Amino acid sequence: MLKLPDIPADATKEQRYREIIPQIESLISSETDRTAALGNVAALLHGYMGFFWTGFYLVKNGELVLNAFQGPVACSSIKHGHGVCGTAWAQRQTIVVDDVDKFPGHIACSSLSRSEIVVPLLKNGETLGVLDIDSEHLATFDNIDKEMLEELCNIVTEICF
Repeated sequence: MLKLPDIPADATKEQRYREIIPQIESLISSETDRTAALGNVAALLHGYMGFFWTGFYLVKNGELVLNAFQGPVACSSIKHGHGVCGTAWAQRQTIVVDDVDKFPGHIACSSLSRSEIVVPLLKNGETLGVLDIDSEHLATFDNIDKEMLEELCNIVTEICF
């Protein structure tokens, strides 16, 4: 059974990521079922980092389709280029939104979501899906989140796809 490290309450965000990423890699490295692996990634990130919503959308039949997640009910599918997730998919780059109400075309799956980060899962120049994380607070995500979550998504893509 996976035992998460005990992190002091005053640990920085980067320290928390540096502790959890190897744990996630270890947990999914021998998993043969993609949904199971993504489910555990979402659960660990969600619980350990304290996010409001954490989950994956995978490209299927020309849309992003909801996959493993933790948090309230979510949108089932998202069109290419629509909302934060669809835009990250189209642009093949991480998008950090400090205030979702100011993002043109934001798709409000939950009115409680205030800020968001979406990291594409990239392989051979193709977007296979995205990791979407929401917060109930404004301006939650920064460059540390971007760098650490991109590192994590590279590991997830290498193992799961």
